[in-house]
Amino acid sequence: MSNIAYIRVSSDSQHLDRQEELFKGYKIDKYYMEKVSGKNIKDRPELQKMMDYVREGDIVYVESISRFGRSLQDLLNLINQLIEKGVQFKSLKEGDIDTTTPTGKLVFSIFASLAEFERETIKQRQAEGIAIAKAKGVYKGRVRKEINRNDFLSLYNKWQSKEITKEYMRKKLNVSLSTLDRRIAQYRKTGE
Repeated sequence: MSNIAYIRVSSDSQHLDRQEELFKGYKIDKYYMEKVSGKNIKDRPELQKMMDYVREGDIVYVESISRFGRSLQDLLNLINQLIEKGVQFKSLKEGDIDTTTPTGKLVFSIFASLAEFERETIKQRQAEGIAIAKAKGVYKGRVRKEINRNDFLSLYNKWQSKEITKEYMRKKLNVSLSTLDRRIAQYRKTGE
């Protein structure tokens, strides 16, 4: 039986230390830590490694359920996978939710729904704030990252001939996957 901590922050500018400090009293055997958005669980390699690693009798600790999953459906899917493996789940922020009991599952679902509601409310307030800033002419939006055309073309041709992977191309250009996909689509459409 192992005590496992999953720690996640959403961006490189955030620090993992605060969450790591919270687990000091829990005798954690193994840590899985990553700096990545929680939007898509498939894009979280440390989470996937942890889910593959855990075994019956293990306990997975998180700082809060919002660090574990962003949507109610993702959270429920992850918890069901843990339950099927006989793994317990404990969230420090929401109290020790024991997912091995029907009551614990209910409490988890309620907290997951509240966390999703909180995220949606924050997004709504943010959108309202942006609309007001745009109306005042203050909001400029996100600055698009420029990709050097020659670097892009060189890597694009190698990717097309299967010499490199798309992930390698993304890393070399130092852009997100969505930015790279937009650039590829633009090039295919306009040749520029």
